[in-house]
Amino acid sequence: MHLYLHIPFCRQACHYCDFHFSTNISNKGRVVEAIAREMVLRKSYLPKADIETIYFGGGTPSMLSEQELEMLLDTIRRHFKVNSDAEITLEANPDDLDKNKLIQLQKAGINRLSIGIQSFHGPHLQFLNRVHSAEEAQQCVRMAQDAGISNISIDLIYAIPSETHEILQSDIQNAFALNVSHISAYCLTIEPQTAFGSWLKKKKIKPIDEEFAAQQFEILTRSLAENGYEQYEISNFAKSGQYSSHNSSYWKQRPYLGVGPSAHSYDGKSRQYNISNNAKYLQAIAEEIIPATIEQLSAADQTNEYLLTGLRTKWGVDRAKLQTLSLGTFQAAHQKELAAMIEKGWLVDQDGTLLLTQNGKLFADRIASDLFID
Repeated sequence: MHLYLHIPFCRQACHYCDFHFSTNISNKGRVVEAIAREMVLRKSYLPKADIETIYFGGGTPSMLSEQELEMLLDTIRRHFKVNSDAEITLEANPDDLDKNKLIQLQKAGINRLSIGIQSFHGPHLQFLNRVHSAEEAQQCVRMAQDAGISNISIDLIYAIPSETHEILQSDIQNAFALNVSHISAYCLTIEPQTAFGSWLKKKKIKPIDEEFAAQQFEILTRSLAENGYEQYEISNFAKSGQYSSHNSSYWKQRPYLGVGPSAHSYDGKSRQYNISNNAKYLQAIAEEIIPATIEQLSAADQTNEYLLTGLRTKWGVDRAKLQTLSLGTFQAAHQKELAAMIEKGWLVDQDGTLLLTQNGKLFADRIASDLFID
């Protein structure tokens, strides 16, 4: 079993982020207590109670106080069986981490950090509306390593508008200097309900240059490969097989429970989506009601999700499984498309497993959607 906790608070809004969060932290304590209560209410959601991974996401989970984090972890341990080698990840911003905080996290049981650095270039951090500086980012990683947390992932964003690729290349070298085990690198996207989305509509910024983004992706993947990072998912790179076990469970369609406002859950046959409203979430949990929308997954839904997530990974998608999920319709529906994609050099068929080529990774979402079934 895999457990996700959504902590819906941030110090300020990044211009690119469309996740659910609030900068008003007046009810943070009540929301955290409600998340603990939801875990108790939903402890039988999945038949297997053993927890393999725990992931504190958000929002900014590093805003949790020591007492709030310990209360959540204590609730988990009292109501679930946590494997002794469970991966326990906490997303963090550099500005929240100091020596004492990191020692507290390590003592509480956090054994993996995902640190949102995004860039080591000051003007880019300002453009994204990040709170921290490049120096704080570097310092917090080193402090975390000194505190005994060796399993560290950092986030980078590429395709930030720039005249050349020099800033990205410098960001990559700064990441290498920190010797972290995992790097997640995401292409800047402009979502409608964000500051960037508003600016784009008002023509204050330009759309992302797709050719520039593709060039940056190629620089990134080549540099990371040359320095010992395996691209095991399009946006995720790991040293020595140190994959994110939690995120890998999503990509492999493993069941998981998500708690907190806006969190998702998946039991293999249906998905549940918690309400993205802190006040309504609090009210529902107080009444012992799970404020979730339930979606039963059809054969087409399951097939398409498998394509969308599986194709992005090093493990690819199994053609036999596609036939099973689609009730025997996939192969006949897409024989010509598959042949064309293989001929273009976007896909390879390796003993019945479809894998994206390096060139195909540039078109991953398009390839998946073209193979969807109705």
